[in-house]
Amino acid sequence: MANLLTLRTFSDTRGNLSVLEDHEIPFPIKRLFYIYGVDESKRGGHRHKTTHQALICLTGSCRVRVNNGQEGQHYHLNTPKNCLILEPKDWHDLYDFAPNTILLSCASEYFNQDDYIFEEYNQAR
Repeated sequence: MANLLTLRTFSDTRGNLSVLEDHEIPFPIKRLFYIYGVDESKRGGHRHKTTHQALICLTGSCRVRVNNGQEGQHYHLNTPKNCLILEPKDWHDLYDFAPNTILLSCASEYFNQDDYIFEEYNQAR
C-alpha cells in the first residue's frame, strides 16, 4: 500500500530546504515528470506492472485516492515536506488540484505504455 513519508526539512530565516535521498525511497529514480495547469480534471487513473512512483506536491495541493485491491486510502498532498510512495499495484487517481499546483513524480522506470493497467480493482474503493 502507498506510504506517506515526511522528508527531512531544514528551515531558517532564508527559507526551507527539503531533502529526498536515494536511501529514503525503495527504488532508483529513472524518470522525473511534473503535472501542472490542471483544471477540474482527474489525472492518473491507472496502476503499473513494474513502476514505483514518489509524488511530491511542490506547490499548491491535490488529493490522491489509492486502491491496491485490498484496501483504499485518500491522501492530501499540500506541502513539499511530504512524499507519497506508490507501489506498482497501487491504482491512483489524482484530483482536486488547487490553482497553480505543481506535482512532481519520481518514477522507477522509463516511460513504457505497456507498463500501464487502466482497469481498476473492483473492491476497496
